Amino acid sequence: MDFLEYIKPELLILIPVLYVIGLGIKKTTLIADKLIPLVIGAFGILLSIIYVLATAHLHSFQTITMAIFTALTQGILVSGASVYANQIFKQLQS
Repeated sequence: MDFLEYIKPELLILIPVLYVIGLGIKKTTLIADKLIPLVIGAFGILLSIIYVLATAHLHSFQTITMAIFTALTQGILVSGASVYANQIFKQLQS
């Protein structure tokens, strides 16, 4: 899978984590099904921000902006991969 080249290897673990979070959200009736990808996206970005801020050396404006960019893009990528995995599983079951 070529898209996995763009996701930091240490953040690949977020894909199944977000998938399980999505399954948990699906079982509740608090959030409409059509909003689940947005919630997964928010969780992906939040978890990526936590990881990047915990591991980055933020000593200049440039490193801070790069950390923000990295966290956002990685969060979107892992969220997208999780939703993609969910859709593949659904399609294989039908």
